[in-house]
Amino acid sequence: MKMDSPPLLDRIRFVLVETTHTGNLGATARAMKAMGLSQLHLVRPRTPPDAEAMARAAGADDLLAQAGIHASLADAIAGCRLVIGSSARLRTVKWPLLEPPECARRLLGEARDGPVALVLGRERSGLTNEELALCHFLVHIPTNPDFSSLNLGAAAQVFAYEIRQRYCEGLGETLPREDRDLATAEALEGFHVHLSQTLVEIGFADPDQSAKLSRRLRRLFHRARPDWTEINILRGILSAAQGRKDPERFRRQPRDGGTAA
Repeated sequence: MKMDSPPLLDRIRFVLVETTHTGNLGATARAMKAMGLSQLHLVRPRTPPDAEAMARAAGADDLLAQAGIHASLADAIAGCRLVIGSSARLRTVKWPLLEPPECARRLLGEARDGPVALVLGRERSGLTNEELALCHFLVHIPTNPDFSSLNLGAAAQVFAYEIRQRYCEGLGETLPREDRDLATAEALEGFHVHLSQTLVEIGFADPDQSAKLSRRLRRLFHRARPDWTEINILRGILSAAQGRKDPERFRRQPRDGGTAA
């Protein structure tokens, strides 16, 4: 079977959120480069890559030098058609859950059509619920329940290895394609903001008590994976609910050119 061209792996971003220890930046860069990955993005790292990060990178310092540094997770995943968040703990609001091999298959399959992202959270607390809400799926590495702690660099190595294995097996070629023009992460986020505003305006949601409702609705629409046309339809519906559409625009004039009764 013909292997995918290298640009396929270049469409897979590893996004690290508020990393505390710079050594983990270097360890992640090393894990990525060893498996043929190159797109490293950092969200508000406590300290930019320093000498310790370069030392831990062990030759992958070019990934650190070219890493994108972002003020928010939303900026780091801009343009991505699929976003998968990593978490060592499960959440009270159930999220579509993957294990690393399936995570790798999905990332490779979707990367053929555009950028995708794997998001790794803080060393101690992982991703917040607000950050998780930006993800389509959650990936969990099964560990010993009596000792589930896994270093960030080690977790990155697990994911990078799984991606490399699936890539080398050529599974990315045989996956069914999502042959749709899927909405990007920022388009989906814009829809969720619009939805939240509308639910408050029409009296459906209490602005001070709607966080759980918002997370459940995010889960629903992330599971549906709407495309651009569907997002535009949904936002049109919301605009109508807000009173921004004139129902009279659909009234047709008589075909004979007379005056409507």
